[in-house]
Formats: sequence, C-alpha cells, structure tokens
Amino acid sequence: MMTSLILSALLASTPVSSKPSATVPGPQALTKLWEQVHSKDFPLPPLVRHAHVEKHLKGLREKAPKLFQLEVVGHSVEGRALYHVSLGTGPRHVLLWSQMHGDEPTATTALLDFLEYVRTHREEPWVARILSELTLHAVPLINPDGAERHQRRNAQGIDINRDALALQTPEARTLKALRDRLQPFIGFNLHNQSWRHAVGNTGRPASISLLAAAFDEARSDNPGRVLAKKVCAVIRDALEPLAPGQVGRYDDSFEVRAFGDNMTRWGTPSVLIETGPWPSRTPDASLVQLNFVALATALDALASGKAEKADVARYESIPENDSSGLVYLMLKGVGLFGADGKPFTADVGVTVTRAVRDNGQGPALAHVGKVDELGDLRVLGALETVDGSGLFAAPLPRPELREGDTLHLDKPQQHAVQLGQPAELMLLRPLEKKASFYRIERIIRFDR
Repeated sequence: MMTSLILSALLASTPVSSKPSATVPGPQALTKLWEQVHSKDFPLPPLVRHAHVEKHLKGLREKAPKLFQLEVVGHSVEGRALYHVSLGTGPRHVLLWSQMHGDEPTATTALLDFLEYVRTHREEPWVARILSELTLHAVPLINPDGAERHQRRNAQGIDINRDALALQTPEARTLKALRDRLQPFIGFNLHNQSWRHAVGNTGRPASISLLAAAFDEARSDNPGRVLAKKVCAVIRDALEPLAPGQVGRYDDSFEVRAFGDNMTRWGTPSVLIETGPWPSRTPDASLVQLNFVALATALDALASGKAEKADVARYESIPENDSSGLVYLMLKGVGLFGADGKPFTADVGVTVTRAVRDNGQGPALAHVGKVDELGDLRVLGALETVDGSGLFAAPLPRPELREGDTLHLDKPQQHAVQLGQPAELMLLRPLEKKASFYRIERIIRFDR
C-alpha cells in the first residue's frame, strides 16, 4: 500500500512531457512550422492575384466554417471584392491589412499562411489563447487592381496610403469604415520597401523594418503608441536570430495623409512592417517566413500579455533605415574605360527592381537591373560584392558572348559604363601579351 502511494505521488509530481506548451515556439521552430502550412503550389508573392486570395479565403471558410467568418466589405474601382476575414472570440479586436500598394505583396502570402496555420493548429495552447483573448480581422489584399498590374497605385492612379483623409478611393473608404466599425485596439500595416534600404550605416540589408506610427508632428507618445513600440520590440527580438543585423526602424516622420499615422490618431495604434531586401537571388521564401514569424510572435505577445511587459528601449535602439544605403550588386575597385579613352578605377553599383511581365504563357517575374551608382561607394552596402581588382567592366556588346571568350577593344572609349544603362555587363581581364585584347571572366545579366 505504501509503495503504491509513493508511486502515485511521484507520478503526480512529474511533468507530463507530451503536454503541448502554451509558449509560442521560437523563431527557428516557427520557420519549420511555416514550411508545413505554406502551399508549394501558391505563386511567388509578386504573382499572387485577387483570384488566388479569393480562392484561398473561401477555402478556409469551407474547411472551417465555425472558425472563419468571411464577408465582402467593399469593392475596388474595377469591381473586385475586398474581403474581410475574422476569427477568434476575444474581447480585444486586432486589424491587419496588407498590400495597400499593389506591388508590395510579401505579407499577403504570410498572412494567408498564418490563417492556414491557425486552422490546422488551433488546438495548440498558444494558438487557442490568441483565439480566446483576441478577435483577429484581416483584409489580406486592399488594392487588388494595383496587384493585377503589379503597380503601387490603384486603378484611379491614387496612392491609397495617402488617401486616409480625402477618401477618394473606394478601397480607402472601405478600410476606414471597417476600422470605425470594429474599433480595434491595435493594427498591423503590412508593406514592402525598396531593395535600396539598409540598416543605418551598417551596409546590411533592411530585410524587415518596423515602425510604431506617429499620430502628430511632434511624434508624441500615448499609451497606444507605446504599446505599438513594445510590439515592435517583441518582433525585433523574434527576427534578429533569423536575420542578424537586418532589422531596421522606419522613419517615423508624421505623414498627415497616411493610414498608419491616422489609424493611430483615430485610436488604433499601428505597427508598420516593411519587407525589404534579402541576400539571395531567390528571396521570397525567407521574407515570407520573417513575416510569418513576426505576426505569430506579435499576436501571441498581445494575447499573453508579453507585449505590455516588453522593453520600449528595444524598439528605440533599432537603427533607422537608410533608404539609399544599399545596392544589389557592387563591383568593387574595377577598372573602367573613360569617355576620353583613359582608364580609371571606381566602384559600380547595380540596383534591381522587380517587374511582372507576360512571357506568352502568363505573368512571369523579371528582375530589372541598371547601373545606379558609380565612383567611390565605400559608404554603401551590397547584397553581393565582386572584387574587381585587375579587371575591367564594360557593357556587354552582343548577347551571344560567353565567359572565356576573347575580345579585341581597339577603341576603349566606346565601351564606357554609363549611369542608368541596363545592367548587362562583362568583367574583362587584360591579356598580357596582346595589347587591347581581353578575356571575359564573368558576364552579368539582368532583365531589361
């Protein structure tokens, strides 16, 4: 009898290791969980269109009708439905909106992935806590007409994010009306920034930039904005293990027309998440992962109370963005042919923007490169740096040329690299025993 009592006491005092934890998984674990729910058949973010989002949202509703509520809250200029999906039963309402700018798509995919994760893992304690403490409201694609064209503005040619006061776009009126109806206690404004953004003067890419939006010219604090700063601090701490030195702070100058600033002024303090460059030729998966981790961690912190305990200094110490501190490709210390025929040494900076084009089989993603910087570029960072010592850079004269070919350049002034030209370049090594002859060491091509 005594042995049985001792055994029962030991079993009662031993933690059950199989019991799910109420703690949100760590950043690395969250990236693995994202891989489980992200559809491999879903297009790359710049190729996601209204039809994809609509189908996905309706699928969520069909698979879990008791979890997701779906309504059409408005229509775009061209009549595309603006969907509002909501889930959770908590007393505090959170509003998330993405892709106000049609060519800023990364967070749309991350938001859909997060909804799918909630659907398939809603019994996990940390997910269940989000659903019981919060009610989440999302408009995953607020500018579908712009997304269709992969352009910033809507079909009227208006920047929706500068229409918070004039309300001349149906998309802005829809978002404003939804906020007024829900009165959310915090909002998440999800965007992309150009690939020229660096973290301060570090030369590191600003892969994610965070902002607790100001509500007046003085950039004052109130309890709502302080909460937004604390949420940004939580996100910073979650993302830095995945992107060391690649989290920046967005310029917090007050923009009187912008939605994030006015949401904060109207009583919905806004957390801005800007997705930027990533040091890879295939950046999309890593950037969507960062957004997924940011959203999961932030919403858990709001539901669990961790956000209120966060250190504001962790936000305020984030280095501010440099909006022109980065190039995509840097040719460092390369020889160039001058317009006068005399050679000189300089750095060449190539920038890249993304475009969507029809390749005859549907929309396809293009990376358009151009020579954007020339000279002493030591203050700039780069996603890729090439040591140009002992080499010359020149425009690629013919597309059929290949690495290893030999060229005779008897008029070097005709082969000068010019600012603004397409980034179709060759790196040449002079042949010692043949004056004006060069071997092509590398060919650099981007889309026009």
